Amino acid sequence: MRGLFYVLTALAVMGLAFWAYQENYKTQSAIAEVRGLHGEIGAAHERLGMLRAEWAYLNRPDRLADLADLNFDRLGLLPLMPDAFGAVDQIIYPLPPILPITNPIELSFDERAAMEGDL
Repeated sequence: MRGLFYVLTALAVMGLAFWAYQENYKTQSAIAEVRGLHGEIGAAHERLGMLRAEWAYLNRPDRLADLADLNFDRLGLLPLMPDAFGAVDQIIYPLPPILPITNPIELSFDERAAMEGDL
């Protein structure tokens, strides 16, 4: 009986060792995947920083003014002046259209009931 117990214990230890070995490789694989994702995130941040710098460079006011001057004939762009803007209270909003009544409802008025307070 003691021999069977030793054999079962040895098999259990080997089974647990095999399980721990597999879990170790799964963990190492997950860690490698996370490192790869961190690298991709870092590269994306670098690209985003470069795109923001390029956007700021292309949207310089002096560059845009020069482009507007070069393309004035074709685009008809005018420089922005302070008097080109209006106030909110100067905006005229259109009135909503009055729709025709298609299904009129007839109302009857009973003076006697109104005087007695039934309505």
